[in-house]
Amino acid sequence: MFISSNRSFAAILACVVLNAFVVAKAQPPSALRNTATPTSTEAQSSSAISKQAANPLATMWLIQYQQNNEWVGMPLNHGSQVESNLQFQPLISLNLTENWNLDVRPVFRLFSSAPYLSSAQRERRVTGFGDTVFAFALSPSHTLVGNWLLAAGPTFVFPTATESRLGQSNWQGGPTAALGYTGEHFIAYIFPQQWFKIGGDGQTTKQMDAQYAFVYFLRNGWSVGTNPDVFVDWEAKPGNQVTFPVGLQIGKLRKFGSLPVKFDFQAEYYALHPEVYGSKWGAQLQITPVIPSLIKKRIL
Repeated sequence: MFISSNRSFAAILACVVLNAFVVAKAQPPSALRNTATPTSTEAQSSSAISKQAANPLATMWLIQYQQNNEWVGMPLNHGSQVESNLQFQPLISLNLTENWNLDVRPVFRLFSSAPYLSSAQRERRVTGFGDTVFAFALSPSHTLVGNWLLAAGPTFVFPTATESRLGQSNWQGGPTAALGYTGEHFIAYIFPQQWFKIGGDGQTTKQMDAQYAFVYFLRNGWSVGTNPDVFVDWEAKPGNQVTFPVGLQIGKLRKFGSLPVKFDFQAEYYALHPEVYGSKWGAQLQITPVIPSLIKKRIL
């Protein structure tokens, strides 16, 4: 089951990347630069596109895949085991009016190997899809706020998990926001999402995920920084509520024909984490094809 699931998802991933390449190939070269700062060198152009790939409110479309491997603590002194999951989290930016954009970010997660301890105290693993997140954020354009990143909107969690251990069996919703700044050579932001239970058969849930980032862009498409996610379970017992990682991320933008693809690797140490099933260390790989917006006309 594990091998079959991975092969199927790998085939889907390959098809989406191929489609992104075909779309980018069909665009004139200027289309891939329509949101980048005009430059005189290829290195500067790569840096501008790399900055778009790291921007949670990018005006280009980001077709992002994120592979996570985390070392989680098992109960009853069973040590640590590796949990592996793959997230498909595209960013779709829609131009509503001359000065306002709607950013849509779904997150689909496939757990290829999630460890747990059975009732017989034996280590087991489960494979399947987790719950799905959909975030919507309304953001003002550069002409209104300059280099600031500002956005707000609703976010939802849908109970799409194929195994009970991979989801929470709840419909959830709440607010999301983004606050950040883009400098000439860097981007910094925080992007929290708060969810409350609004229906479903699971236990009461009240939780928050907050992505924080600082990325510095070097020449020739290289970047270095940090880009982890803080998680807070408000319903957990004191001492087990906060998962707080710190990370070091290194990235490189490469072009495959006319398709820019950003590669980012991040190593994470979880300074705060639950003792049971809490992540201690993590390794994260992001692959982000960058394509022009496929919807050119303003919606309103």
